[in-house]
Amino acid sequence: MGCTRDAILDALENLTADEFKKFKMKLLSVPLREGYARIPRGMLLPMDAVDLTDKLISYYLEAYGAELTALMLRDTGMQEVAEQLQETLATGSSTHPGPSSSPLLPPAPALHFVEQHRAALIARVTDVDGVLDALYGQVLTEEQYQAVRAERTNPTKMRKLFSFAPAWNLTCKDLLLQALRDTQPYLVVDLEQS
Repeated sequence: MGCTRDAILDALENLTADEFKKFKMKLLSVPLREGYARIPRGMLLPMDAVDLTDKLISYYLEAYGAELTALMLRDTGMQEVAEQLQETLATGSSTHPGPSSSPLLPPAPALHFVEQHRAALIARVTDVDGVLDALYGQVLTEEQYQAVRAERTNPTKMRKLFSFAPAWNLTCKDLLLQALRDTQPYLVVDLEQS
């Protein structure tokens, strides 16, 4: 997993200061997949390569973060760096046996329900506190619990909760889904049928 982060970091560190600035400006306007939020401009502009790599992974996860990085490198005229990134990712993924390896990027794993319906959950969950209470101690630390509770609206609380999701394993995502089933059963059924 760390090889994707390293590959993105290597690509960003190979850019000149002007290319890096161009890359960040492109990141502010590139169309994103549904359910993904844009890194705020005020946060993005002062970042160095290490910080930006961390943000790309935390906002877009490894596979989509790498894909997005390669796409933006190509769009800003840095084909060589984009090709190096993709070669590194393809080499790194071939050392780990997997279903099938794409020459472009490793295949993305199937998304969990909470990842698949991220945007809808952010917009539609009304009992965030009930979800938090169910996750407290099992998935969320005291600090994370308090950080989410400190947000003012349900959508911002859910966004904050999802900001911790990149570090979660399958069990954590299953516990979130169970908490949603317990507190918002009609919403979960509606999303499962969509």
